[in-house]
Amino acid sequence: MTHRLIGFLFGQQLAGRPPERVLKAIEAARGQSEILIGWVQLGVVVTFGTLYAVAPKTFEPDAEFVPVPWALGFYLCFTLLRLALAFRRTLPGWFLALSVVIDMALLMGLIWSFHIQYMQPPGIFLKAPTLLYVFIFIALRALRFEPGLVLLAGAAGGLGWLGLVLAVVLGGADVTRDYVHYLTSASVLIGAELDKVISIAAVTLILALAIERANRLLAQAAIEQAAAAELSRFFAPDIARQITEAEERIEPGRGTELEIAVLMIDIRGFTPLSASAPPDDVMALLAEYQQRLAPVIRRHNGSIDKFLGDGIMATFGAAPRTTAYAADAVRAVDELLMVANDWQAERAAKGHPPLGINAALAVGPVIFGAVGDEGRLEYTVIGEPVNLAAKLEKHNKAAGVRALTTKNSYLLAQTQGYQLSAATAAKAELPSCAIEGLTEPLDLIVLGE
Repeated sequence: MTHRLIGFLFGQQLAGRPPERVLKAIEAARGQSEILIGWVQLGVVVTFGTLYAVAPKTFEPDAEFVPVPWALGFYLCFTLLRLALAFRRTLPGWFLALSVVIDMALLMGLIWSFHIQYMQPPGIFLKAPTLLYVFIFIALRALRFEPGLVLLAGAAGGLGWLGLVLAVVLGGADVTRDYVHYLTSASVLIGAELDKVISIAAVTLILALAIERANRLLAQAAIEQAAAAELSRFFAPDIARQITEAEERIEPGRGTELEIAVLMIDIRGFTPLSASAPPDDVMALLAEYQQRLAPVIRRHNGSIDKFLGDGIMATFGAAPRTTAYAADAVRAVDELLMVANDWQAERAAKGHPPLGINAALAVGPVIFGAVGDEGRLEYTVIGEPVNLAAKLEKHNKAAGVRALTTKNSYLLAQTQGYQLSAATAAKAELPSCAIEGLTEPLDLIVLGE
């Protein structure tokens, strides 16, 4: 119970308990707010000092004590110290609480000194409009989004004012129930002073409750922002954006028909290698393979649909939507093969066994949408191009090549702007190829030998 109370007072009792990285982000935002508070306080003291300097003085020249310059000077020094510490991010919780008490104590002391400055009975300072600065100090604490500091500011202000009222009453001041007499004399109207305290308490509680609710929303927003950032690591950025910005809850069973290119990539000879290598070496090899090839796919507007062990399934034209999906996919294959060649050379130089990278792509209509159940959803594509790309990838071994596509897919890529570059060889044609699992032969294009 105690830690919950402390958490509420100092802004830690958020919606559940966010991850540590989210708490650090919130704390960083509060640090920036502390700098803003310091600047606002500096603006207040400069403004008040300027007004005091230019305003005509209504107290007697031989007044025993003139407190305003002293109070402003002390407050200026304290504000500058506080601002410097805020920039250095060295403001501990006890110092923040102390600064709230000092603010209110300084304000109450200043108000109390007015009867000395103006040489009037003590009850006169209860009429001072300077009390309104209490609300400024309370509102300042709201900038940090910590309800505890707001409550502390309100409590310090309310108790401080009650202390001043009590000092006046115990000092023998006239207590009246006549409102007009109260306004025109140094007498005390208890109801009026209680109204002020109630107003301070009400504003404080309303602000604290508003901040507590805002904290929950802030925590939720921070969690969702962090989750959106994490989604981009597991999904293509466009899919992550589609998930986070969806106006309606994403449900399984809904899909969109699209014309896209599907690319399958695989490591030839990986299965026997993984059976004989230590687990850490196998995972390190997969990580290096994926880290080299995945950026190439993204560079050509492709999206990783899933990692299939040593295989990669990627799509072009689904997320993001493009009209040159076939051309993008063929360009990606060209660069993938060059990256694979460089990797092979590096492995050979280190004495590692060779690994062949195979690829195949197919173009056609697919259904793009979410599958799964309420507990786990997955965005994927379903359709004949997915099956065909998988069959063509297996056919690489039978054809003795590294990358294949259908002739129709290649012709479509050319109509979409694909052209051979100086770094890519001419593409050979394999007519009327019998593909395992297909009843009709296909004309194929060799994208890499």
